[in-house]
Amino acid sequence: MRAVLHGGDLSAARRRHPDAPQPWLDLSTGINPVAYPVGTIAGDMWSRLPDGEQERALIAAAARRYGVAEPARLVAAPGTQALIQLLPRLVAPSRVAIVGPTYEEHQVAWRRQGHDVRIVADMADAATADVIVVVNPDNPTGRLLARTELRAPRTLLVVDEAFIDFLPATASVSGTLPPRTVVLRSFGKTYGLGGLRLGFAIAEPDLAARLRDELGPWVVSGPALAVGRTALLDNMWLQATKERLEEDGRRLDAILTAAGFKPLGGTHLFRLVEQADAPIIVQRLGEHGIHVRSFMRQPQWLRFGLPGDDAAFRRLAAALGTLAS
Repeated sequence: MRAVLHGGDLSAARRRHPDAPQPWLDLSTGINPVAYPVGTIAGDMWSRLPDGEQERALIAAAARRYGVAEPARLVAAPGTQALIQLLPRLVAPSRVAIVGPTYEEHQVAWRRQGHDVRIVADMADAATADVIVVVNPDNPTGRLLARTELRAPRTLLVVDEAFIDFLPATASVSGTLPPRTVVLRSFGKTYGLGGLRLGFAIAEPDLAARLRDELGPWVVSGPALAVGRTALLDNMWLQATKERLEEDGRRLDAILTAAGFKPLGGTHLFRLVEQADAPIIVQRLGEHGIHVRSFMRQPQWLRFGLPGDDAAFRRLAAALGTLAS
């Protein structure tokens, strides 16, 4: 199977546009452009192995943040991508339905392990599957299914909630986990720390234990344990960030509408739009040193991450303004 293309591949963009203005404005990811302030990390975090007390403190913070009453249901991992690749190895060959189009790594991971995978339009079309995978809210469309629509099949329901942190708690199934369900929660996207590599699975205790066994010891670095715990307990930062992102989202919507894009959806961290000449727009923006996310299977789609400051907003608006000239 071909490799999946992702946002954030600035090295490839630089090769395509060696004369583009510097620095590049990377709007191709769904990562918060204003990161959580990490502060100073103690030197011994880098020089010694992470210990069990640190991990338990992180799990307790994550349980509080995600509304999980039993910490035994939580598994910390070096990013949710590791969990996406691990889960298909723990399930016998099955009929897997992925509600899509969506984040393609789910499809790649299940097919790599020999499962019979099909992409379906909605939960009704997935009813006969053994395993159902849903990204909720979806990446890249932003489609959000209500909790009442999420029903586990015979084997497993996987709900990837990577972009749900800024929605009301009632949107998530983390705190009221249905039977035969595993929820994935990303840390790096919300907190703008994708390079930290931290994510969580929430599952029934037996599956959570199997995931921990497969991941092995010391799977999350000491710095990630410390930063993650502090950030997950910082509710004031999360609320202020939500308000900022909502304001910035409205500002981005206005810029994209003025440029003639058709809105298709999005989340607090990105917008999906449609334009007939999207490949040309990607090329032209690249010439301006601006990188956006395109999609091979949906060539008219573009995903714009939120600019991180006023200068970035002005730069995007100016570049889009030249497209009409």
